[in-house]
Amino acid sequence: MSLDLKFTYTEKKDTRSGFGDGFLEAGRKNPNVVGLCADLIGSLKMGDFQKEFPDRFFQTGIAEANMIGISAGLAIGGKIPFAGTFANFATGRVYDQIRQSVAYSDKNVKICASHAGLTLGEDGATHQILEDLGMMKMLPHMTVINPCDYNQTKAATLAIAEYEGPVYLRFGRPSWPIFTPADQKFEIGKAWKMIDGKDVTIFATGHLVWEAVVAEAMLREEGIHAEVINIHTIKPLDEAAILESVKKTGCAVSAEEHQINGGLGDSIAQVLSRHHPSPLEYVGVNDSFGESGTPTELLEKYGLNAENIVKAAKRALARK
Repeated sequence: MSLDLKFTYTEKKDTRSGFGDGFLEAGRKNPNVVGLCADLIGSLKMGDFQKEFPDRFFQTGIAEANMIGISAGLAIGGKIPFAGTFANFATGRVYDQIRQSVAYSDKNVKICASHAGLTLGEDGATHQILEDLGMMKMLPHMTVINPCDYNQTKAATLAIAEYEGPVYLRFGRPSWPIFTPADQKFEIGKAWKMIDGKDVTIFATGHLVWEAVVAEAMLREEGIHAEVINIHTIKPLDEAAILESVKKTGCAVSAEEHQINGGLGDSIAQVLSRHHPSPLEYVGVNDSFGESGTPTELLEKYGLNAENIVKAAKRALARK
């Protein structure tokens, strides 16, 4: 029997393409938007911008630290630099430069990170960074955004072009359901309650928002009504939305394509522990590296899918 999904899709597309299309549109809107890339123009979908605005695009080569330094200098000159590379290289490789040259001085640099999480797939553990959200959210002044599909990634890209301050924007490689509206307004720091419920709250981010939508339908078949909230902005976190929901449902699940340590779940736990202690179960990678495989295989093996969100929701319910 097919599930009664509250959201459906007719097309799949990678979130990195949402970034590429949003980046081009942002460039058309604002002549101060410039692009930089560390030898991954095709992978980051930055090629259309480069072709249309060759004088506003800088291929820095495999020199990510230098790319961040150049971005900081461009920001001083009034430009809005979008610096793109794989998430592993955009954070782990250049954390010192980001901290010292961008975050510390609150520069208007947009760090655009593709191929994040397990769904990078066959490239394996050395490229599948699962620690980036934690690393970036710990930096003062840094805004951290992790959209869920092509449309939301495009909308987020346009939003950060208008936002003043450093931003880390995370997206991915796999084709993924497009289930959010094309004309959506992206509000930085404002969670989106996608499905209303009364029994348990599912807080999800990135690719796992779709898995949360599927999990909600699975739970509903068993008479459990879950609330699904899309936490696209990891920092600043919408604490009011988190507390409003959990005060109603009494328990929660966090779902993310990231380490449990340091991720979205940790941030939610801090909010609940301070203001409204409640049962919280985690769906995330449990202190391990990834491996090579297809995105779907890896999400299943590491427990990052709808079935495991359902199990976590039932564990949370049992603790109420």
